[in-house]
Formats: sequence, C-alpha cells, structure tokens
Amino acid sequence: MKAAVNSIRDWLNERLPMQEAADFASHKTVPVHRLTVVYYFGGMTLFFFIVQVITGILLMLYYRPSAEAAFESVEFIMTAVPFGWLIRSVHSWSANLMVFFAFVHLATVYFTKAYRSPREITWISGCFLLFLALGFGFSGYLLPWNQLAFFATRVGTDIAGAVPFVGEWALRFLRGGDRVTGGTLSRFYGWHVAILPLMTTAFLGLHLLLVQLQGMSVPPGEEETAKQRRPMKFFPNFMLRDLWGWILALGVLAAMAALFPWELGEKADPFAPAFADIRPEWYFMFMFETLKLVPGGEIAGIEYEAIPILLFSLGGLLLLLVPFLDRGVERTGRSPIFDIIGVVALIYIVGMTSWGYRSLAPVYIVLATGALMAILSVGTRRWARVNK
Repeated sequence: MKAAVNSIRDWLNERLPMQEAADFASHKTVPVHRLTVVYYFGGMTLFFFIVQVITGILLMLYYRPSAEAAFESVEFIMTAVPFGWLIRSVHSWSANLMVFFAFVHLATVYFTKAYRSPREITWISGCFLLFLALGFGFSGYLLPWNQLAFFATRVGTDIAGAVPFVGEWALRFLRGGDRVTGGTLSRFYGWHVAILPLMTTAFLGLHLLLVQLQGMSVPPGEEETAKQRRPMKFFPNFMLRDLWGWILALGVLAAMAALFPWELGEKADPFAPAFADIRPEWYFMFMFETLKLVPGGEIAGIEYEAIPILLFSLGGLLLLLVPFLDRGVERTGRSPIFDIIGVVALIYIVGMTSWGYRSLAPVYIVLATGALMAILSVGTRRWARVNK
C-alpha cells in the first residue's frame, strides 16, 4: 500500500510542481501582532463565495430562466424540493454576507495600508473582486422574477440610463431592449452564472496567488511588535484558524437561513403599479439615497441625476488608483489625508445606508455579522496568545 502511494506521488511530482508547493507552504509564515485578526476577513469572504458557488449549482438544477417559469421554478424549489427552501435561503444570506465581508476586507486593507509596494496589483485585483461581488448581487436580484426584484431592477437600470453620452446604450445593454422583460431575465442569468463567475475565478486566482507570493503586509506601527513575536506558520496553524472561523460562519449562516428564511413574494407583473417605496439591496442603498436627494432638472444638457453617478464612478476609479496616489505612506509610513478621506467615506456610506432604511430591517444582518466578527476576533486572539 505504501509503495503504491509513493508511486502515485512520484508520478504526480513528475508532472505537477507538488513538492515545490509543499516546500513553499511549509516555509510560509504569517506575522503576529495586535491586528493579526484582519488577515482573516479575506478568507471569510472567500468562504461565503464558495457557499455561493455550491448553493448556486444546486439551485441551477431546478431553476428555469424565463419570465413564464422563473417564479414558479423558485416556488417549486421552496415548496417541493427537499430542503430547497433552506438552500435558497442560505444562498441569499451568504450573498449578503459575502458583500459585507468584502467591504470589511477592503476597509481593513485600506486603513492598514496593505496596498503599499509591491502589493499594488493585489489591491487592484481585490477592488475588481468587490465590483464583481456587487455585480453578482445586482444580476442575481432579478432571477426570482418577483415584484420587488422587477421594479428594483427597472429603477437600477434607469439610473444607468442617466449616465451622459453612454446612458442610452448602457440601458439597452443591461435590459436587452427598452424595457425590463424576459429577455432581461435571461441576460442577467447569463451574467450571473457564466460571465461573472468566469471573471471572478480569474481575478480570484490572481489575487490569491499574489497574496501567497508576497505574504501578509504588516501595518505601519506594528513592525516592532511583529519582530518581537514568533511568526505563525501558514500551514497548518493559520489555515486551521481560518477553517475554525469558517465553521463558525457556517453555523451562523445556517441559523440565519433557518430562523429568517428568505421570502419569495409575488410574481412580477409588468403592468402592476410600482411599489411606493422601492429599495435596492443594502449595499446599493447609499447611492440610491444620494440620487433621491438630487432635484430634477439639467445643466448644459446633463441631468442633475447624472452628476452623482459620475462622482461615484470617479470614486471607484480613485479607489483603484489609491496605491499610486498615496505616495506619502511609502516615505513616512503614514498618510493622514487618506485616513481622513477613508473615514469620511465610511461614515457617509454607513450613514446614508442607515438613513435609507430608517427601520429595523437591517438589524438582523448587523447583529449576525457583528456576532460573527466578535467570535472570530476573540477566538483568533486567544489562539494567538496560546501559540505566542
């Protein structure tokens, strides 16, 4: 038996760099300091993405992407397929948690200055992964073909149509026509299950490869602490802690899906009146509320509504260029201007999102994710003290 295992291992080593990968993993370490817990947020985002892939494949077995059958197929999943309601609820909750932790991961990387040289490409690939996660949320929202998703998609695509010069093209590109129809549903389904996963796989592979090659960045001010403490081996120490956090996340996710199952609502009716208080998903709420504050009218042929849209687009571009704009952190290890900009942006996003709901609707997400983060933080710090 041992000879057969050794023979298979030798055969694989001749064709794949397995021994080199094992040697690399055995020598890779993770810095230990007061902010080591931030290293786990990226892995948590990856975990929820994996859940999305698995549950999405299961839902695809029964889902039919047409205006005539989409709602009924989701209804069938929730009522007739064994544990179908749970799988759909897990898929919906994990989508929200994936976006949440993607935001948290990006924020912690930003404030710990982990985008410093030579990690500029790592930062850019991470930003694109956040944009793709938002694309998953926008495209997947319409797939149940219920009333709320139908009108929210119509409002969202109308916003894209307000962009100067390319708005009409963008509107028709997203909808596949002038209106939200079954063609829009099929188009969003193709984006959701084929194009976006392909792009995400490419960027995720690049992002993970760069993280492995360049290692974890030590935040400014923590260099001395990291030098005084013994580094943690990536395998198996860090991976086991990451896995421990994943198990906790799975328990929280399963509890949320079972206690607060995702509702289906009513089937979309294009001729029904729009909801009086239509809202997008929470991660688009701050943009939506900003647009609601803009008065009607136009200047120089450009609608007022297009101005904040262009500003948000410019903000996304500047976010990508942060490693190249923040040169002071390379010289002094500090960049107070960028810290202030980040804090103001964070306050604005959280504040406008809370103002958009003005209710207890997002409390479940806040409580669940807050509890998950607290458990993960306490656990990892305790393990770090034990292995110090």
